[in-house]
Amino acid sequence: MGQLNDDLVLHLSEVQKRFDDVTAVAGVSFGVQRGELFGLLGPNGAGKTTLIRMILGITRPDRGQIEFALPGGTGRLRQERVGYLPEERGLYEDRQVGDTLLYLAALRGLPCPQARERILYWLDRLELGRHFRSRLKELSKGMQQKIQFIAAVLHQPDLVVLDEPFAGLDPVNQDLFQEIIRELSAGGMTVLLSSHQMNLVEQLCDRVFLINHGRQVLYGRLDQIKRDYGQKLVQLKYQGDGQTLLAGLPVHQLSEGRIEVLLPKDTDINSFLQTLLEQVAIEEISVAHPPLHRIFVELVHQSQEEVADAP
Repeated sequence: MGQLNDDLVLHLSEVQKRFDDVTAVAGVSFGVQRGELFGLLGPNGAGKTTLIRMILGITRPDRGQIEFALPGGTGRLRQERVGYLPEERGLYEDRQVGDTLLYLAALRGLPCPQARERILYWLDRLELGRHFRSRLKELSKGMQQKIQFIAAVLHQPDLVVLDEPFAGLDPVNQDLFQEIIRELSAGGMTVLLSSHQMNLVEQLCDRVFLINHGRQVLYGRLDQIKRDYGQKLVQLKYQGDGQTLLAGLPVHQLSEGRIEVLLPKDTDINSFLQTLLEQVAIEEISVAHPPLHRIFVELVHQSQEEVADAP
């Protein structure tokens, strides 16, 4: 294996994985920078889970390389320096919360007194302080998700992989998780985040990798991706007709007197707004790049059409 760039904690190069006659991952390459919040995105069946399992050493790639730059490592995966919150719950439901977390901490080499101190801190931080001796099956799905999150970060890993971390959480606890994830990243922990909740990914991640049918669809900084996408989303509240100008454009009625218009990439936004002002009286207006959700959906549809049209 080669020497990783000092800024990278993880690098995948031309990684491929097949299962019988199905190519789950086809020549994927990307790097995750030290201390960053990196989004791994894709629809169901896109290859995300296979990628995560290869990164974690659960399965091996058929081709390509996966390299790490972790303390004490030489390009290889060091399990004790990595944390993982799986999408599927894997807790021992008949065991007490404290015993479960102490056991998982021991597997990561954390001494019992230190583990107990950290467990009590995290239970309190996640508003579960009174549940140290509760059995896991007595907890709600959201509470169990919090316990799995604690298990993933308890040993203070250099890299943590969070697969659907917001599943089962209400909006209040989603906000709490976002706050904690930002704190972990600010403290130097690298976070690889996989989620279907595009609005949360957009709020957290600077860079993203979108995979579909095992292939790269987009990769890079979110702000640059939006600029390259080119379209503008205009929301208007106005009085007047304006139908001549808006004819042929994708217009969505938000409410009475309020619309949303997605302008094509080659539209001169200044000319559009000037012409609009000549036709209607504008009460409110906002112009922005489309949200990640809209870009995600369109690019996934495009990639599916390309696969369908391929010989």
